[in-house]
Amino acid sequence: MRKLYFLFFLVLTPLLSGAQDLYEINKIREIKVRFVENNWDVLLDSFKQDGNDERLLGSVTIDGVLYDSVGVRYKGNSSYFNTRKHNLSKLPFNIKADYTRDEQRFKGGYKSLKLSNVFRDPSFLREVMAYEIAGKYMNAPRANFVKLYVNETYLGLYNNTESIDKKFLVDNFGDKSGVLFKCDPNWNAKVKKGCSPGEKASLMFQGDDPECYYSNYELKSKEGWEDLIQLTKTLNDHPENVHEILNVDQTLWMHAYNNVLVNLDSYSGKLCHNYYMYRDTFGLFQPMVWDMNMAFGGFRHDGTGPSLTNEKLQELSPFIHYKSPNRPLISQLLKNPLNRKVYIAHIRTILKENFEAGAFERRGAELQRLIDFNVQQDKNKLYTHEAFKQNLKESTKAGKSNIIGLAELMNKRAEYLKAHPLLRKTPPSLSGVRHTKSTDQVTIVATASNADAVFLMYRSKPHAPFKRIRMADNGQDGDQTSGDGVFSKSVELSNGAQYYVIGENEKSAAVLPERAAFEFYKVE
Repeated sequence: MRKLYFLFFLVLTPLLSGAQDLYEINKIREIKVRFVENNWDVLLDSFKQDGNDERLLGSVTIDGVLYDSVGVRYKGNSSYFNTRKHNLSKLPFNIKADYTRDEQRFKGGYKSLKLSNVFRDPSFLREVMAYEIAGKYMNAPRANFVKLYVNETYLGLYNNTESIDKKFLVDNFGDKSGVLFKCDPNWNAKVKKGCSPGEKASLMFQGDDPECYYSNYELKSKEGWEDLIQLTKTLNDHPENVHEILNVDQTLWMHAYNNVLVNLDSYSGKLCHNYYMYRDTFGLFQPMVWDMNMAFGGFRHDGTGPSLTNEKLQELSPFIHYKSPNRPLISQLLKNPLNRKVYIAHIRTILKENFEAGAFERRGAELQRLIDFNVQQDKNKLYTHEAFKQNLKESTKAGKSNIIGLAELMNKRAEYLKAHPLLRKTPPSLSGVRHTKSTDQVTIVATASNADAVFLMYRSKPHAPFKRIRMADNGQDGDQTSGDGVFSKSVELSNGAQYYVIGENEKSAAVLPERAAFEFYKVE
């Protein structure tokens, strides 16, 4: 009677034929751009330097399939301006399929290509590996590698990252009509006078005037400023009610992910940015990570002091910003004892599934073997081939910056986190989750030990908010025998309903499935 469902697979099912191919991680795609203009690079530079979104008309061929009349521009901030400052030619691209032809889409139904130049990542791995891990636990973009040619000249090996756009929203949330924000400050914008002070895109309440938020958030939908203000008010003034407006569990996954991967170019770091918020049709804001090229310690500033040494990156506290009023998305959520325990459970899962027994280093070596020849052929790469080979395991230079090795960081980080006092607390043991159906209700059963309480999380249909109710081991309400460690709860549910369980004791918690609520059980 039990079946485990992976939301990742549910997301892929409705895509058009071949959709997954564009971002297939183990296959290098080939993209060829052609312009009529020979001075295309000068023109793209002028558009970018002028700060507008003008594009150059061209054509794109992806693995032999031609797409005509696309729009091309350079993208990025640091990855563009720092690269151009040093007169390097490998610049990041944004390519729009429907620039002049409204119905045109790239293979799989995608409107745009976002090609990154692997800035500040000699290993070439950070973005692709970070998104691969994120996709196990959250609604996250996918990324892979592409060979990019312009007018038949090979520019190099790029990262190709899926856009967070209307297609992404439909694929991941079943709808695109909600409110979407890119939480990334406009660093040159001035804050309106009279507004309460904020801390970049940290979701601090800055007043009731939408203009107070214009410099820190970019509205991607037609409207939504009042929704954002409501979120900041609830989060800061009534955190006990924030679950009514925010997907708390996915936010805890985002924090756990950023922390374990030392992804400080994010909400968790000095700049407090690089994430999206989508308020879905159920009224919940859904967080989504973005811009992973400096994950795994590529950015050394946590916002609490000077640049972090290698040792401090390895030993970054899992409770950074825990008491900071300037980071309410962390401090307000982790005030809740059960949230705090589930957050630690998520850290434990990420460590176990990705960073034990050398799994992460083996995966990195596998991907480097896949791309090694193309990296060698990349004459425009920002760092040497020797640095590429070295940076998986140890520190190397990216310009004047010292970039920590991925395995050098994560092997010691995993040891540090596993030894943390809270991660060493014994969590509840959960097993035997199953359900039985009767005419008008479903009885859900879970076996638990070392648990003071067991909770059922359930929803009647996909994408709806999960409700929480306590399960019983008292011989009542569907439970057969009191005190036998088998917890039960009967609820009115029909086929298609989804659920998972949480076990809690004084110091720790566990969830089953361990990737819940991104994975869950389904009533059939």
